[in-house]
Amino acid sequence: MVCGGFTCSKNCLCALNLLYTLVSLLLIGIAAWGIGFGLISSFRVVGVVIAVGIFLFLIALVGLIGAVKHHQVLLFFYMIILLLVFIVQFSVSCACLALNERQQRQLLEVGWTSTVTARKDIERNLNCCGFNAFNSSETCSAACYTNLQCSPCAPIIEEYSGMVLRFVGGIGLFFSFSEILGVWLTYRYRNQKDSRANPSAFL
Repeated sequence: MVCGGFTCSKNCLCALNLLYTLVSLLLIGIAAWGIGFGLISSFRVVGVVIAVGIFLFLIALVGLIGAVKHHQVLLFFYMIILLLVFIVQFSVSCACLALNERQQRQLLEVGWTSTVTARKDIERNLNCCGFNAFNSSETCSAACYTNLQCSPCAPIIEEYSGMVLRFVGGIGLFFSFSEILGVWLTYRYRNQKDSRANPSAFL
């Protein structure tokens, strides 16, 4: 059986969806690990990560069942959803890689002022207080607040933000191209016949 045949397409599609399943379980596990060790106390952040993990797991499950059973309807919806996810993920990844330092700082400042829980996590984990300047009259979760000798968080966050955005953008681009591969494999697999089955059973 050549690699372009029915069996090869089926096996490649199953392997791709198993990879998505592992990634989804990893996302859910990281969120649970962050809560368990007290690294993340923001339920909004954890909820988003878990929701993305569950969504990816459901997509992989649909693709896996469709590939194993050669189910035309499931494969069609899987292909459409995967294409929409690719468009969104590719756009977000390009935006992450295209942000300059001024835009990164503006984005960080908006995020800093919009959520209190995440701000407390950052102050506690990075041992800093305030965004642009330390204000002793404001409460802070950092250990340095006890002696009122804290550094602002903005320089520390900006030191890592560019690296994190490049990492997230690169990972997003990698998975976006794997999604295009999944769309192509699904399209080809839907239009292939199983030579071992009854040819008249293909619908």
